[in-house]
Amino acid sequence: MYYVYFITPFLGLFKNYIKYKKTNFFIFIRTPIIYFLIKIFINNNIWKILIYERWFFFIFKIIKSYINNDYIKKKEKYILKYKLKYN
Repeated sequence: MYYVYFITPFLGLFKNYIKYKKTNFFIFIRTPIIYFLIKIFINNNIWKILIYERWFFFIFKIIKSYINNDYIKKKEKYILKYKLKYN
């Protein structure tokens, strides 16, 4: 049953290779590390671990985007791409 822990990292690795034509070992290995930490500290149910890991990265990416001010930095791109008009 532990093979389930490797489905998400391998699918992510495959997606990154298809989309960006490159792979990143850190991005690949961080998911199993987070799984391991959640298993040790929070829960032993495999399905809850998978859900908690996704929640962790959603929150992590939201905070990272907020700190980096991504929306303001990419505002011009959004205006051109989606034809947005700001007042």
